[in-house]
Amino acid sequence: MEVAVFILVVLVFVALSGALVRLVRVPLPVLQIAIGAALAWPVRGIHVEINPELFLLVFIPPLLFGDAYGAPKRELMALRGPILDLAIGLVFFTIVGFGYALHWLVPSIPLVVAFALAAVLSPTDAVAVSSIVDRNVVPARLMHILEGESLLNDASGLVMFRFAVAAVLTGSFSLAAASLSFLYAVAMGILIGVAALFVAAKLLQLLNRIGGVPAEAQVLVMVLLPFIAYLGAEHVGASGILAAVTAGLLTGGSGVFRFLGVSARMQTISLWTTLSFVFNGALFIVLGLQLPDIIRHVPPELMSLHPIVQPIATVIALT
Repeated sequence: MEVAVFILVVLVFVALSGALVRLVRVPLPVLQIAIGAALAWPVRGIHVEINPELFLLVFIPPLLFGDAYGAPKRELMALRGPILDLAIGLVFFTIVGFGYALHWLVPSIPLVVAFALAAVLSPTDAVAVSSIVDRNVVPARLMHILEGESLLNDASGLVMFRFAVAAVLTGSFSLAAASLSFLYAVAMGILIGVAALFVAAKLLQLLNRIGGVPAEAQVLVMVLLPFIAYLGAEHVGASGILAAVTAGLLTGGSGVFRFLGVSARMQTISLWTTLSFVFNGALFIVLGLQLPDIIRHVPPELMSLHPIVQPIATVIALT
């Protein structure tokens, strides 16, 4: 019952935030994070513990799939050079730089642990980029680069995070093994994304041959597609994020929509628009709900180590 009430409260405030954003001059995600923090901050506020794996499974596949599907494919291909440079090279250098800086500020944090934290924070979030950046202010070319980079950098950041965690646990690091693991995660993630889309297309084709199948059944296949891609990749140790992104990028150009009836096609587009708004809003409100507890649990001795540690901790919590 408590879970049902919690979901209902979150959905109500997601709807309200869509109206409130018209009254305040702040990006919608910032407003939703503030709403979540306000709901959690009082003594009797909402406090909920989120299972990280469940959180990733529920929110990440549909949101990244939707962003990838809506991304301009031709522009992304034309800008693939700078996009890959940022998604791999910039993420790597940011992890190294932030890791050393954090270790310098807080020497009690081991360097490999600092690298692990940097790997979590370095990749820009595709959902945040598409939600916060004003497309009317940012030049179109730069916006396309940011969108493409934010869709791909999670894979490189996640693999580097795994390397850092492995180094912490084993006390050793192999560049050759790390490189092979990175290539495996990327290549297998892409292949599974393609395979999931192929399976969805064949299933839709089968439903068409049967005839008389409700449009809702076809829509359900498209809704399940990002989750199948994500879970399939994670099951074999590849990048589930990259699998969902690959499925989304290829959906528009693969011809899979030709297997959908007119009614199913319209319902799919309408449903994804609604789901994107709901999942985006719920994601940022849930993040806001975690913010007060994160700040309260920062050890006092950590705050006293350096005068700029507190604002850095606040930024990390907000991130």
